Amino acid sequence: MTTTYSHAFLKAMPKADLHLHLDGSLRPQGLIEMAKRSGVELPSYTVDGLYDLVFKESYQNLGEYLNGFQYTCAVLRDMENLEQAAYELAQDNLAEGVIYIEARFAPQLMMDPARGIDFDTVMHATNKGLARAKHEYNSQTAVREGHKPPFDYGIINCAMRMFGKKGFSPYYTQLFQMLRDHEPKQVIKTAAMEMIRASVRLRDEEGLPIVGLDIAGQEMGYPAHDFKEVYEYAHQNFLLKTVHAGEAYGAESIFEALTQCYADRLGHGYSLFSPEMIQDPKISDKEDYARRLASFIADRRIAVEVCITSNLQTNPDIGDVRNHNFKHMFNHRLATVICTDNRLVSRTTVTQEYELALSAVDVPLKRLKDMVAYGFKKNFFAGDYIEKRAYAKKALEYFDTVAAEHGIK
Repeated sequence: MTTTYSHAFLKAMPKADLHLHLDGSLRPQGLIEMAKRSGVELPSYTVDGLYDLVFKESYQNLGEYLNGFQYTCAVLRDMENLEQAAYELAQDNLAEGVIYIEARFAPQLMMDPARGIDFDTVMHATNKGLARAKHEYNSQTAVREGHKPPFDYGIINCAMRMFGKKGFSPYYTQLFQMLRDHEPKQVIKTAAMEMIRASVRLRDEEGLPIVGLDIAGQEMGYPAHDFKEVYEYAHQNFLLKTVHAGEAYGAESIFEALTQCYADRLGHGYSLFSPEMIQDPKISDKEDYARRLASFIADRRIAVEVCITSNLQTNPDIGDVRNHNFKHMFNHRLATVICTDNRLVSRTTVTQEYELALSAVDVPLKRLKDMVAYGFKKNFFAGDYIEKRAYAKKALEYFDTVAAEHGIK
């Protein structure tokens, strides 16, 4: 029997988004305002025009999907815009019942040494916007009196798997100039190590809620093991780790994230149940390899950050949501967290992602609550474990309240 849930219930229930790119989640109107303020040229200055030309409902490939980031990153190199984007990101999530977010981005893409915009400046501007939204929401009577759980957030900093010598960002352009006699991969790893050291310093010395490390960008040709030392530094300094793995490469990329980078969560993990994507010639029985890896991930309760719309857009061969590997993740009892990836680029919300997931798999209420719970139990909460447990308990008690209000048992 198919279990159905109303849009109103899915919107009202408490949710978390743990895979949320700040630079891919601007409001379209906000992007237009920021571009005008900063003198950044856009293909269109209307929302409909941007949707037609840049932020489409479907894309031909990953390259086209990533095209819009040149515009969002350009406006976010203005610190007033960056703070506004962070504030509006929190507001937009709160408007649909998302009470915990982990906003991730590559701070070095926003840095501009010639203009005095360094790592610390970028991080403080981002945190200021998120903290302002948190203070406003948590000052509401219903939250203060305990009728609703409070809003909280963490920041995940992304290192980049690759970047070009020119045009990628002012910081990366300057770094290539300074290290012009180094191999390109060594420059890339140097940037990643600089970022993780700065992240730990700001967390420890200034208390910024930098909760995790991610590595983003093209998987193929830039394997996770290239950044083993960067992840070791995070691991040794109690910074939690997620890895973009299995988005556009085989399950061996996921294995590498777990064994070489100490991944606490997996970003996407789509290819885990697509053994045909495995390319390592040493893996002879691909089906068995995928089965054993899936069992290992399930047994270890390593959460997978599932981004269905994004996967459908960057992998057109999937076609329909019913063909998405989420159904296999669900049936194999993986800890799945429903996420957006990019609210603007994918033109989606957490509520819509839940609706997609539930259209592909029949999920009874208890399993739905489990899925919601993973977002609060598998997050990289900035407080200690006792505080995290108490926060998760409040969120799940509120889930029960909302379910009762909507007559769902």
